[in-house]
Amino acid sequence: MKNIWVPLSGQIAQQRKVEIIANNIANANTAGFKKDRLVFKEHLTALTKGSDNIDLPNKEWSPDDFYRTQGAENAYVKVDGSYTDFEQGDLKPTNNPLDMALFGKGFFEVLTPNGVRFTRKGNFAVSKDGELVTDRGFKLLSPPKAEGSQGGDQAAQIADSSDIEKRIIKIPAGTRISVSKEGEIFSSQGSLGKISVVEFNDIHALKKQGNALFINNHPKNVKRENVATTVNQGFMEGSNVNAIQEMSELIKAHRHFENIQKAINTYDSISGKAANDIARF
Repeated sequence: MKNIWVPLSGQIAQQRKVEIIANNIANANTAGFKKDRLVFKEHLTALTKGSDNIDLPNKEWSPDDFYRTQGAENAYVKVDGSYTDFEQGDLKPTNNPLDMALFGKGFFEVLTPNGVRFTRKGNFAVSKDGELVTDRGFKLLSPPKAEGSQGGDQAAQIADSSDIEKRIIKIPAGTRISVSKEGEIFSSQGSLGKISVVEFNDIHALKKQGNALFINNHPKNVKRENVATTVNQGFMEGSNVNAIQEMSELIKAHRHFENIQKAINTYDSISGKAANDIARF
């Protein structure tokens, strides 16, 4: 019965895959959403023991030789980890001057109650205090004064810093704005500031925190200079989830799950028959 843990490990892995795909499909219409993927890992007894212990007969093979499994019957499956696919989503026109989409690998820098976070979701609005905020009320930031310096990056991680408060972008009531590709904000009176758009040396170091937010735990990972990402006013970036492709993967995962369940039921049936037959003797 110990071999039942092999298909069971695969079933647990497939269940996790179903959950990830279902979450991707649920966010197929969420602006700026980035889909997740799983990485599976297989444990092979032969690899654990080393090549010296692999017994392959140097002779003319007989049918019995093909029963040498090299520990493959203990090839357990596990989820080795997950990662976010940061593929660019489609830009959709909205004609709303406060909607902004990023084209490139960059992120908007916003201030939340838990500190500075990063997002690709650019459906902004002007709050009653005249601040440019996200749909969740998080405040959009401008670049730090010492742009590109390590001190600026460190300060960006402290939510209650006075420097952070100075970076909050404010729009006078009733002001119509235009935003350049570089994130410069203009009105009929002139420049109102600049949107902070940053890139990362290792984008996969970012961690999802929900509500289309990401956290960066390594200040030196932030790249503020020579940012190639452009800001596109009047557009929204759609999710990078292909709903048809994800539905196809979901069907495959369900079928794999069902096939593994059949294997487990077979193991259980064999075990039950063996116990009953032995009891008769």
